[in-house]
Amino acid sequence: MFIDKAKIYLKAGSGGNGCRCFYRDKYTRKGIPDGGNGGKGADIFIKADRNQYTLLDFKYNQHFYGAHGAHGSGKNKKGKDAAAIIIRVPLGTIIKDIASGCILRELNKDQEELLVVRGGGGGRGNQHNQEVGPGEAGQEREILLDLKLIADVGIVGFPNVGKSTLISNISCAHPKIAPYPFTTKTPVLGVVGAGGSNSFVVADIPGLIEGSSEGRGLGDQFLRHIERTRVLVHLLDMSGFEGRDPVQDYKKINQELKEYSKVVFCKPQILAANKMDLAGAKENLSRFKKAIKKKIYAISALKKEGLEELIEAIRKKI
Repeated sequence: MFIDKAKIYLKAGSGGNGCRCFYRDKYTRKGIPDGGNGGKGADIFIKADRNQYTLLDFKYNQHFYGAHGAHGSGKNKKGKDAAAIIIRVPLGTIIKDIASGCILRELNKDQEELLVVRGGGGGRGNQHNQEVGPGEAGQEREILLDLKLIADVGIVGFPNVGKSTLISNISCAHPKIAPYPFTTKTPVLGVVGAGGSNSFVVADIPGLIEGSSEGRGLGDQFLRHIERTRVLVHLLDMSGFEGRDPVQDYKKINQELKEYSKVVFCKPQILAANKMDLAGAKENLSRFKKAIKKKIYAISALKKEGLEELIEAIRKKI
């Protein structure tokens, strides 16, 4: 299950209390203060991890509490500091403070981390003839984790144009594929040329419809996942098998991108004419080229035809 938003509550550990203690022996009638300080409470960090892909872990685990520092003891022994808690999230996670609405950090690099709540300091012992004090309370905060996928390429288009078939045949991803619209309900990531120096990450965005920029069909929730892509592959069903017009589909998708964000609309686009193995596709492609004076790559994702040329074009654009 793909989860891209989660609210969690964090409470850092409190510091341990300082110790009030006096050393005495047969030669020392008046005790010598030797109470140790308390230990520090646990901090809570959030760290980006490239091996995480969803916020599903936080669907049921929404409260995190740091351990308290140990109390000080006699013989000038300081209490043990509590170990920090590290919460791992996917790359591209935005951390927002719910109370203030402020963005605390965007974690876009592997192992990048943020100290979200700080543990309380330990209380003072009387070892230096100082007043004994209790440990400080740890900070607490409710935050929103908002995941926006980080991918080099985003595949966009109307439902059932073959996006899932394309990503499954050019990458290691294995999305659900079926001959009906809205088979893909969540974004899917795949790596093209895994392990090579020219590899890149591609995201299959669920099918967009008219009104997606305004939230129709959860379109605005899908569109935000292409904000960080560098290139868009605009996939079109050139066969018109379902009675769609490729020219109108091209214009409508671009209009939705423009209404959602001018930054997204201005991203470089690579046009791909899919389902060229079906009847009527060649005629529609010829008509499309006359109406839209842009380079378009004719492919058949199902038959794996024209994919190498498309992949090379994507690499050059990146």
